[in-house]
Amino acid sequence: MDEKRFVVCCLNLEILVWILLVFAVQHSDETDPGDVAAINGLYAALGSPSLPGWGTVGGDPCNGLWQGVICENTNIVTIRLNAANLGGELGDNLGSFSSLKTLDLSNNHIGGSIPSILPVTLQNIFLSANEFTGSIPTSLSYLSQLSAMSLNGNHLTGGIPDSFHGLTALVNLDLSGNSLSGSLPPSLGSLSSLATLHLQNNQLSGTLDVLQDLPLADLNVENNLFSGPIPQKLFSIPNFKKDGNPFDGSIAPLPPPNSSITPLSAPPFSGSPTSAQTPPAASAESSSTGSKKSLSVKRVVWISIAAVLTFIILVLAILLILPRCLRKWHETQRTPKQHEIAPYVGARENPGDSGSLVQPGRDIEKAPLVVKPKEKQPRRPAPILKPPHEQEVNVLTTSALPKKDNNDMNPSRFDIDLMPPPPHPPLPTLPHERVIVKPIVPAEDTTVKPLTRPVPLTFVKSYTIASLQQYTNSFSQDNLLGSGMLGSVYRAELPNGKLLAVKKLDKRVCSQQKDEFLDLVNNIDIIRHANVVELMGYCAEHGQRLLVHEYCTNGTLQDALHSDDEFKKQLSWNTRIRMALGAARALEYLHEVCEPPIIHKNFKSANLLLDDELAVHVSDCGLAPLLSSGAASQLSGQLLTTYGYSAPEFESGIYTSQSDVYSFGVVMLELLTGRMSFDRTRTRGEQFLVRWAIPQLHDIDALTKMVDPSLNGKYPIKSLSHFADIISRCVQHEPEFRPPMSEVVQDLIQMIKREPNNRLHGEL
Repeated sequence: MDEKRFVVCCLNLEILVWILLVFAVQHSDETDPGDVAAINGLYAALGSPSLPGWGTVGGDPCNGLWQGVICENTNIVTIRLNAANLGGELGDNLGSFSSLKTLDLSNNHIGGSIPSILPVTLQNIFLSANEFTGSIPTSLSYLSQLSAMSLNGNHLTGGIPDSFHGLTALVNLDLSGNSLSGSLPPSLGSLSSLATLHLQNNQLSGTLDVLQDLPLADLNVENNLFSGPIPQKLFSIPNFKKDGNPFDGSIAPLPPPNSSITPLSAPPFSGSPTSAQTPPAASAESSSTGSKKSLSVKRVVWISIAAVLTFIILVLAILLILPRCLRKWHETQRTPKQHEIAPYVGARENPGDSGSLVQPGRDIEKAPLVVKPKEKQPRRPAPILKPPHEQEVNVLTTSALPKKDNNDMNPSRFDIDLMPPPPHPPLPTLPHERVIVKPIVPAEDTTVKPLTRPVPLTFVKSYTIASLQQYTNSFSQDNLLGSGMLGSVYRAELPNGKLLAVKKLDKRVCSQQKDEFLDLVNNIDIIRHANVVELMGYCAEHGQRLLVHEYCTNGTLQDALHSDDEFKKQLSWNTRIRMALGAARALEYLHEVCEPPIIHKNFKSANLLLDDELAVHVSDCGLAPLLSSGAASQLSGQLLTTYGYSAPEFESGIYTSQSDVYSFGVVMLELLTGRMSFDRTRTRGEQFLVRWAIPQLHDIDALTKMVDPSLNGKYPIKSLSHFADIISRCVQHEPEFRPPMSEVVQDLIQMIKREPNNRLHGEL
């Protein structure tokens, strides 16, 4: 009895210790109070904008509900509010963040000056395309972990401060599009990791000598007041742009091997700043940091003590109970039992009773015998692309199919969608079926970069700017079809009455030289597919860059779903599946047929155009290089973050073909629900379509309530369930769990084939 009482007391004490441990852990998960105060101060300085989850009173910034806020443990490490229509100023509380690594507030309307005290932990600062005034703060020298900084497109004045000592991790620096003046500071020469430097469109003067020993791959100093000879080493930079400066045309001689060009005026910054280097309010920050460290040390000590006590109690309990258990075991060993072996034999003789946990190898081998082959093939996770000669054989075999499918085109066009994809239109000069797209790579330059290179030949028609002005009525607002990240699209009517769509690229995102732009045009021209918008021509005159595409009469899928209620009623369930199949085939072609694979990077319902028969044509294919450079790389956050098309990995700056699959899943959700991917007018829990829809996709009752009301219930439940299953796999959080587009295409085709006579419920 005494032993039992002791064991019970030990167990009760153990439970109490575990409760205290859980209580301590829960309290240790609260967001750092200093970070809470700092982000509330930033929110107030920005004018308390309407942002999901944000608020000045109460609320935990690390609860996952604050838009654009990412935490690690109890500290805020990322604030990303790109193109969120923010105003106000940054305030004076940024320096209070204890662990902030990334601050991205680009493409907003934030004014005032950049604070002089910034978090010393910052690695990325993106404040481009705002309305900041004043000068660049001199406290940059304390940001020893800084890797990228973009301050372009503001109204900054004054000189570039001599504050780059110790910023050895800085890789990308963009100060273009301001009103900066004066010469380049000597400390720029200490940026040993700098690969990209953009200083164009300022009023900077002096020479470029300080830059000649940097490991630059991209240097743009256009439209400034730089003078003197150009250092010879700069001509070895792969992408060096220097036009618009009064250089004297000569090349500066190389310096002697033992001499340095610009001696550093201050020792390189390393480690923590000394008392003489400490910026304002640094002492307060250090004291607060010390208090935070002491608190964290106390938590660790208490948790360690609790763990040790728990371990001791467990050891004592085991020592007390173990002898009794051993005695009982010895007694049982003396009297053998006849049925000891029976359960084992039964389990091995009946593998089917234990499901997939017993002999998984046999289950895998038997699976093809149970599942129909046609339904099993699309589930293969890694489709292997066939060589060109095998694709030609497939084209011949599909052309030999019965003509019954081809003769039934008018009623609903479903027979076309059920057939294998048609052969792609022949290229102007290459008869091969497989498309090979060459990436845009700057020409290698080993000595001195030549002034010009031969203009690439193009097979697509070249238009003059005068003719396009005539066809679009001088790009009038009446002919404006829409605007996006890359520019505006206008309707153009040729003299013969034919309609075209002209995309006028924004100069901020397309600052390419003419030969580079023609390379881009050639790469787009060889993208040929029935579900991809065809390139009809281009214009590259007087600094303008325009692309001419085929015109689709029924506008965009976004307008069809969200702007025209009457037109939306024409989008039956049958039609929506066909639209999803057309878009999926376009992505399958880009990802798995083109070589190298093409990532769309801007896939959304606004880029899915509809023709007379409501067939989908995907636009902006091949324009990813523009989205990956200059201002567009930051503007792409407008698509991916603000409007709900972003895959989770985009927050880390990663974008792959599987990210396109995620965006495709969002478009499928729009087709299913009739809702926008992001709708600010809805309640907070329903604003982001994916977050709202995912928990309901596998509940058939909730799923039927999600369906677009304009369908009036005219859809089969099984078809709806299969559609939701495809969506669920496409919007998986981990990229490797999302299916390839070839699997999605086959799933959609199989879903249509399951319907009797390819007719969906409720349709004639």
